[in-house]
Amino acid sequence: MTDFPVPAALDGHGPARIVALCNQKGGVGKTTTSVNLAAALAEYGRKVLLVDFDPQGAASAGLGVQSNDLETTVYDLLMRSGVNTKDVIVETQVQGLDLLPANIDLSAAEVQLVGEVARESALARALRTVEDDYDTILIDCQPSLGLLTVNGLVAAHGVLIPLAAEFFAMRGVALLVDTITKVQDRLNPRLTIDAIIPTMYDGRTLHSHEVVERVRDGFGDKVTETMIHRTVKFPDATVAAEPITSYAPNHQGAKAYRELARELIARGVFA
Repeated sequence: MTDFPVPAALDGHGPARIVALCNQKGGVGKTTTSVNLAAALAEYGRKVLLVDFDPQGAASAGLGVQSNDLETTVYDLLMRSGVNTKDVIVETQVQGLDLLPANIDLSAAEVQLVGEVARESALARALRTVEDDYDTILIDCQPSLGLLTVNGLVAAHGVLIPLAAEFFAMRGVALLVDTITKVQDRLNPRLTIDAIIPTMYDGRTLHSHEVVERVRDGFGDKVTETMIHRTVKFPDATVAAEPITSYAPNHQGAKAYRELARELIARGVFA
């Protein structure tokens, strides 16, 4: 296993590289990875914006933001004219990490956007005004391949795919890659698959080993060396409404997300 170096401090901030975290299968650790990777990048001095783009609002809740009590969310950015992106962004308890919150209202956007002109680019337009303020913008996409996820892919420079080390999780990756390819061809030629991140790994089982080996056979060095192991500390941190990096900073889960941040910076995914 490579020991990835602690990244050097940045001279300044922006413009951001926008990365969507996608997997149409739920329960693969996508939001856990979005929240904790964002927090780890912020720890390394990066200015990070996390976009909660899932109507369940799990990323917002995981950062202690009660999105149901907010007057404006990412839904208003997409569907109402005259809403300023900077006015919707909220600061989190993690220094250097801001949030574009979401709640159940966002589920209506999927239907309402269908009749809009340039409907696939609504999120990209909303983020354009704040790209220069951040080093990294992470988009936590909902677990589907619908119009909201397509918006996330059109706005992004790259995609990270959290993949649970389970056979059924692996089966859906081909469908996701097909969707990414179509978005590349038709809507966003700059889009790249940056990395596949093995999550929910259990080193005690042969099954986890076999799944990761098959993914490495199929995707080669796109698969990160860093693997996120299954632990009860992740749901504990979610209940506490904070990233594991602050909830249990010395736990192996926190160390794994810091290592993942270092690896992705070393790979050039992030500055």
